[in-house]
Amino acid sequence: MKKLLILISCVLTISCQSQIPKGFSYLSDIDSTIQSELRYITHNNFIGKPIDGYDKNTVIITTPAAKALHKVQSKLADFGLSLKVFDAYRPQRAVDHFVRWAKVLNDTVMKQEYYPDVAKKDLFKLDYIASKSGHTRGSTVDLTIVDTKTGKELDMGSSYDFFGTASHPFYTNLTKKQRSNRLLLRNLMLEAGFKPYAKEWWHFTLKEEPYPETYFDFPIK
Repeated sequence: MKKLLILISCVLTISCQSQIPKGFSYLSDIDSTIQSELRYITHNNFIGKPIDGYDKNTVIITTPAAKALHKVQSKLADFGLSLKVFDAYRPQRAVDHFVRWAKVLNDTVMKQEYYPDVAKKDLFKLDYIASKSGHTRGSTVDLTIVDTKTGKELDMGSSYDFFGTASHPFYTNLTKKQRSNRLLLRNLMLEAGFKPYAKEWWHFTLKEEPYPETYFDFPIK
């Protein structure tokens, strides 16, 4: 009897931990074919270490945004392509982690890869770091397109989370193919009801986001 009660307690604990707020979904429950690589659960990001609030490599996003991404994925699938998500819902504690890091000016471990031409002291002024993020409202997503046959990302002309003008959607020093790849992603996301961000080719927010003024802080698990 004691073992049974312990088992029930464990099951309930796991169930409680897996709950997410009403209006949110695990993206894989809406479309399991969309690929993901949550950089903030790894050391491969602009800070160089896992970020607070990212406890599991799973994509959480508001349900309307997830359904909109499914529409984009359906169109890409006809051409042997797939979306690949780098980040979606981001807990406020993760944003707070970014802010704390940005204030430690001598911590520049990943500077050469992610912000070689930007002084760390200017990250706030240039809007690369902020105390609030649209991601925390749950309907913003960072993503790219991959070739499903090769598994390789399409060449967008700059890497994800690169802080610099090369990441601006209409950066001029691009090849014809790079420009075409960016426009493909942008146009499909616009058609699905997302709006782009002027400084990042990978960043889109659902226009009709369900929580436009709410910043969540539940962990990703």
